[in-house]
Amino acid sequence: MSPQNLSKIAAQKIILLTNQGRKTGKPHKVELWFALNENKLYLSHEGQETDWIKNIKKNERVSFEIGGRNFKGRATQLRDSVELWTAKTALYEKYIGKASREVIEDWFSLSTLFFIQPADTN
Repeated sequence: MSPQNLSKIAAQKIILLTNQGRKTGKPHKVELWFALNENKLYLSHEGQETDWIKNIKKNERVSFEIGGRNFKGRATQLRDSVELWTAKTALYEKYIGKASREVIEDWFSLSTLFFIQPADTN
């Protein structure tokens, strides 16, 4: 995604993420919160792994819609502590506001976080 495309979608609240069902092979669509930070797109999910997470672990290719714009990419679970902190901060500040590191870490204590690398620009 170009910086121009990102600026057009950054303020949107919802991403519609579609991936391939790991058992059925059919499209599986979910509505999620997302955040952008330095041209990177982050997602999170709290609690037990849901189908969309299990699907990504089997096949990282995804398509997604934000603000009526369609994209394709690859979703990767974040494991690097610096990038995890960046994602947590971006998501928390977008939807809730500023907070201490302790509050943000507590908020995401049961969460799985992902980064989407867009494959094209629309």
